[in-house]
Amino acid sequence: VPGLCGPRHVSCGPDWGFVVSEECGDVRLFGHAHQALGSLSSRLEYPFGNPAGICTDPEGNIIVVDEQLKEVTLFPQAGPPVRLVSKGLQRPTGVACASHGRLLVADNGDNCVK
Repeated sequence: VPGLCGPRHVSCGPDWGFVVSEECGDVRLFGHAHQALGSLSSRLEYPFGNPAGICTDPEGNIIVVDEQLKEVTLFPQAGPPVRLVSKGLQRPTGVACASHGRLLVADNGDNCVK
């Protein structure tokens, strides 16, 4: 997929598509045929700092770790974004959905996974 602005992380997305976090401060959405579907910041007027790690949960919601803002935000398929974590992170860079609804966040500032 050409035309990205400093791609950082990629994850499977809703409906067999994928999502890409970019250094320029955005998260781009792509469909199953690799067609561009827009971005989270333009769709929701959401101000990212420096989105890093991304993942999707079993319901197809997108979860983004913002390294600059030091937070984890859930972007549901419908409705406004939900800030999941906004305290206790030093330099979050990765995120993954684990079993039983657990969320794993890699924090380079603390050299650990939370």
